[in-house]
Amino acid sequence: MQLSDCTATEREALEALGRRIGPELVVQRLRREGMRAPAPRLSHRLMRAGLRLSGLRGRGRRNVLDIQLRHNEVRLERLPAGFDGFTLLHVSDPHLDMDLEFQRHLIERLQGLVFDACVLTGDFRFHGFGPYQGVLDALHALRPHLGEQVHAVLGNHDTLRMVPGMEARGFPVLMNESVPVRRGSDTIVLAGIDDAHYFRTHDLHRALAGVERHSCVVLLSHTPEPYRLAEHAGVQLMLSGHTHGGQICLPGGIPVFTETPAPRAFVRGAWRYRSLAGYTSVGCGSSVVDVRLNCLPEVTLHRLRCA
Repeated sequence: MQLSDCTATEREALEALGRRIGPELVVQRLRREGMRAPAPRLSHRLMRAGLRLSGLRGRGRRNVLDIQLRHNEVRLERLPAGFDGFTLLHVSDPHLDMDLEFQRHLIERLQGLVFDACVLTGDFRFHGFGPYQGVLDALHALRPHLGEQVHAVLGNHDTLRMVPGMEARGFPVLMNESVPVRRGSDTIVLAGIDDAHYFRTHDLHRALAGVERHSCVVLLSHTPEPYRLAEHAGVQLMLSGHTHGGQICLPGGIPVFTETPAPRAFVRGAWRYRSLAGYTSVGCGSSVVDVRLNCLPEVTLHRLRCA
């Protein structure tokens, strides 16, 4: 896909976006999007057949709608005192075009939650090709339930063409960028990189350009794969998704597939790599099949504390 393949409205919006994030990123992203194939992989077809034959589809379907609230307290050495107790709502991998009923359950799960800011770590849609207006409509309905401060990154299922529409609906997208988050006289940095799994358009160096080394940086990355880069760059906390925690797991939550080369210790929940604290959400949605086994969906409240 090229800019010339986009509608006139999309082309104008992407040209403006290119002036912000760099035209080379726009070109690279669109080229990779054009390589998407709509045919499901053989393993996906076998998975669907196996679930039907085993009689597990009904239970797995009910699990998809049983969204859990997780709490994660993380201590950060560089966290300013004014941010002690600052809470981030983390939503990942909703795949909003998989299931209309799921969206209602997600909104219900968010009711009454208390947090200071919301971060979303990508995969807002399931289909990596074709129309995306329905996903933008779903995000528009979700937005009033996410608080005042919201930031997002794209996932490997998301098209760059969604970004202007997302931002118009109150979802600023960090494309290898960072923004300051202020609380009183204190500041932390929220950075976001583009997808490092399929598109490989992540650029942490660009995202942290101009950020002082001693700053407390919270990084949004769709996948946990660039954990070494993040630690080397001095990031304090990396929040990710992508893996779904396996989604269909063996008893005990042991994933059959993780869809990432990252160590298995990093595919779900809290983890640490040297000086880097991390958390990989199992996601709140489902992909390929609307089934979860031994791995319930989640949204997470991360409470930041001074070390």
